[in-house]
Amino acid sequence: MASAVLPSGPQCAAAAAAAAAAPPGLRLRLLLLLLSAAALIPTGDGQNLFTKDVTVIEGEVATISCQVNKSDDSVIQLLNPNRQTIYFRDFRPLKDSRFQLLNFSSSELKVSLTNVSISDEGRYFCQLYTDPPQESYTTITVLVPPRNLMIDIQKDTAVEGEEIEVNCTAMASKPATTIRWFKGNKELKGKSEVEEWSDMYTVTSQLMLKVHKEDDGVPVICQVEHPAVTGNLQTQRYLEVQYKPQVHIQMTYPLQGLTREGDALELTCEAIGKPQPVMVTWVRVDDEMPQHAVLSGPNLFINNLNKTDNGTYRCEASNVVGKAHSDYMLYVYDTTATTEPAVHGLTQLPNSAEELDSEDLSDSRAGEEGSIRAVDHAVIGGVVAVVVFAMLCLLIVLGRYFARHKGTYFTHEAKGADDAADADTAIINAEGGQNNSEEKKEYFI
Repeated sequence: MASAVLPSGPQCAAAAAAAAAAPPGLRLRLLLLLLSAAALIPTGDGQNLFTKDVTVIEGEVATISCQVNKSDDSVIQLLNPNRQTIYFRDFRPLKDSRFQLLNFSSSELKVSLTNVSISDEGRYFCQLYTDPPQESYTTITVLVPPRNLMIDIQKDTAVEGEEIEVNCTAMASKPATTIRWFKGNKELKGKSEVEEWSDMYTVTSQLMLKVHKEDDGVPVICQVEHPAVTGNLQTQRYLEVQYKPQVHIQMTYPLQGLTREGDALELTCEAIGKPQPVMVTWVRVDDEMPQHAVLSGPNLFINNLNKTDNGTYRCEASNVVGKAHSDYMLYVYDTTATTEPAVHGLTQLPNSAEELDSEDLSDSRAGEEGSIRAVDHAVIGGVVAVVVFAMLCLLIVLGRYFARHKGTYFTHEAKGADDAADADTAIINAEGGQNNSEEKKEYFI
């Protein structure tokens, strides 16, 4: 918004041009008003003309208001960006019926413009016939929401682990839109490009997305933010992800989970994938399937269990994406067994090193934990046995050592007594030994 003081000559010329362009019925009336306004132009600079800029969404209504502070009944008129008179006081010389008078008084000229289009954008001038004349302009800014919002996925069906490209385009908006990406409730970051054409903007955003099996059926959302859009303007596409089977073995019988001799065993193989696995088979790892085993689709039934049935039984499933399997380690206990088996259980292993992940090992750990506990107990027992054996050997060696050295110390007084035939002779020999001893001497002072 700005104000300027104009000379009276151009103002009169503009008013005369407006009168000349008016219909014959209004032309004379406008000329009379022009003459009266020229006669009533006051002197002095006490007038103050002002207006405000207008921002409007395309298709809605813009309101232009020319307001006068300290009015003295001076004439007010409104001109379009081409300097054509829209309203002169309360008369509309312009033939555009979208302009309608809302209010006219000595202090205000208010006009509405309906069904605003991008071509209506620009500066509109308010003029006040004072001496000197005054002028103020208001700028109409038209906001245009996106015409079309389109989302496109590179591949309608993706395979887990694959990276796909997703594009979203918002066409013909003003100003340029901001595009945000979401996968479900999680916001993702895309890369946007803006193209300008005839004051309109087209924005294209690209998203590179690596899909997983959990993304199957999850929506990818393209959401637009624009000042002309209220609420959420968005479009979405649902991901379709194919993934290899997930295999799980369920023990149907025995219910208590303890497999004893003579009991029956029934296992059910559950395989889920996309597309659904077309083949589910049972095999016995490193051995032939027992002759009394019965296979019926995903079910394995073994009647009258015995020790020869011990081993690992594998359920294999496959589809066009890949294959997977799950293992069940069977251990048949005696009929007197009352505790849960420590080693048998479920195992699910990946098909290759690249497919190894925490989910593929979740079932195998359940079976491995029991065997690890059994191995720990065996190791501890072995260590204790070795320690006890070492201590026993040490005690035996020490006992023999002390036994062999017992009674080998003799005094000089007992020399000669070992060869005596009886006790009296031993005493005599000992005393003689003492008398003859060169080491033992007595001195009398």
